[in-house]
Amino acid sequence: MTGSVQLRALETLNRPSVADAVFDALHQQILSLDLPPGAKISEVDVAKAMGVSRQPVRDAFYRLSKLGFLTIRPQRATCVSVISESAVLQAQFIRTAIEAETVRIACLKLTPADHAALEAILDGQRQAILDKRPLEFQALDDQFHREICVRAGHGHAWEIIRENKAHMDRVRYLSLAFASNEAFEDHVRVMDAIRARNPDEAVPGMRTHLARIRKQIIRIRAEHMQFFAQEAVDD
Repeated sequence: MTGSVQLRALETLNRPSVADAVFDALHQQILSLDLPPGAKISEVDVAKAMGVSRQPVRDAFYRLSKLGFLTIRPQRATCVSVISESAVLQAQFIRTAIEAETVRIACLKLTPADHAALEAILDGQRQAILDKRPLEFQALDDQFHREICVRAGHGHAWEIIRENKAHMDRVRYLSLAFASNEAFEDHVRVMDAIRARNPDEAVPGMRTHLARIRKQIIRIRAEHMQFFAQEAVDD
């Protein structure tokens, strides 16, 4: 393991949950850039640092590689994947296509109980901003979007999104330093439209919200060039 990366030991866990716990811990550290793009990590080092055997680490590495967070090459070091701007924009395209439709359906199908559940998530986001807890804010951001899909009757849509948004997640995390209030206000506008059962407001509101990353990534790349792949990007 390179640099000053710190991995905390895990408490004793039931065996079936060890791989999930390792995955969750690594996923959070990659997302928060405690494990930055390009960092080299090994099964041996992670297993030792977390106090587990190599098998759950190997399982977690595989899951993270399938999501696009790790690059695993035989006989070479495993690295945290650098951010691909083209992958970010592809994920944004997929999310917009899917979530524009799910939010339209949500306007027509969601009940007052569903509205209350979504409002509770927004209350949590508001508090996370006040307490300066960006990882919690981002987790609630994902929960808000996922619940719209699930409550609209299309939870499978979120699974497709989740499989395609790894690079987008790290850019979103970096954007929170300057754009969390804007993201929250977008959510409030979308929520207002859902509650009013107004897809003509909800759909463009969701599109605007998800499109913000296209401008944010320009600033983020300029400030963190070392995190990004060298590539030509088509708009």
